[in-house]
Amino acid sequence: MKKISLFLTVIMSMLLALVGCAQEEPSTTDTSNNEGTNTEEAADASGYPIVIEHAFGETTIEEKPERIATIAWANHDVVLALDVVPVGFSAANYGVEEGSSIHPWTQEKLTELGEENPNIYQDTDGLDFEAIADSNPDVILAAYSGITQEEYDTLSEIAPVVAYQETPWVTSWREQITFNSMGMGMAEEGEQLIADTEKLIADKVSEYPEIAGKKAAFVSMDAVDLSKFYIYSAEDPRGEFLTELGMLYPESISSQMSEDSFYIEVSAENADMLNDADIFVSYGDENTLAALQADPILGKIPAVERGSVVIIGNGTPLAAALNPNPLAIEYSIDEYVTLISEAVNKVN
Repeated sequence: MKKISLFLTVIMSMLLALVGCAQEEPSTTDTSNNEGTNTEEAADASGYPIVIEHAFGETTIEEKPERIATIAWANHDVVLALDVVPVGFSAANYGVEEGSSIHPWTQEKLTELGEENPNIYQDTDGLDFEAIADSNPDVILAAYSGITQEEYDTLSEIAPVVAYQETPWVTSWREQITFNSMGMGMAEEGEQLIADTEKLIADKVSEYPEIAGKKAAFVSMDAVDLSKFYIYSAEDPRGEFLTELGMLYPESISSQMSEDSFYIEVSAENADMLNDADIFVSYGDENTLAALQADPILGKIPAVERGSVVIIGNGTPLAAALNPNPLAIEYSIDEYVTLISEAVNKVN
């Protein structure tokens, strides 16, 4: 993911670079278990071992983990959404204020849970295995990540690892919750979190009926170099979230996607792939739309001509939130759906 032009340089670093220097080990807060009876505890114990299959084989978790570590993107937000503070998690270096390693939605939840000094792995230049080991985890969650076989093997020497299912960085927010909560021994709570998040999305979308059925795509266009751009698949979390909002991916795009990739690179000469899109979303700045409209090729795309383009500021919290997880969705959905609605209203 780190190897895709200007945007992917930014986004991939955002995805692969996350997480900090081992500090004092914070306490783990798991409010779901604060009032368990002996019977419930026995039932929990009887459910083990848990075996989770993934891209590197399978992971066996012998007993309910108490110390949860996460790496990469969003996995810690799933843990926090389940009211547990990880003993360590990856730093965010995209969509955060200068000098910060935590997204605003993550900080809000940490504050709610009373955690003032989270342990953050600074792994921008690669996983900090020493810091991860020092946090003494019972399990390491990486359901949304791009770890390699070698990294998986090294992490597995520290603790059982929950990796992605098939393809690096193609893990929906539902799958993030499903497999990370399984690794925590909180599958039932994970199912409820999915249901709650689905209701939040449905309630918000119901306020914008004009969005339903419109064709949309998630792309990355760089105003500095308009000779090519990137289109993300409907399986990529960013593209998939557009369909969550009731929109459709154009067949002209879906038919060009390979099963093992979350994006395609498109030369400007093939920009007509976007002609069927009512709107599209792209990272950029205040100059991006004007640059697209002035371009002799890209300016002919109908969505560009009428301004039905949602430009998300590069490096903003909203840009980071478009790789969705339950906390990020709750934090950003109002702003995002409003922008989409404004773009859709220019279609007719």
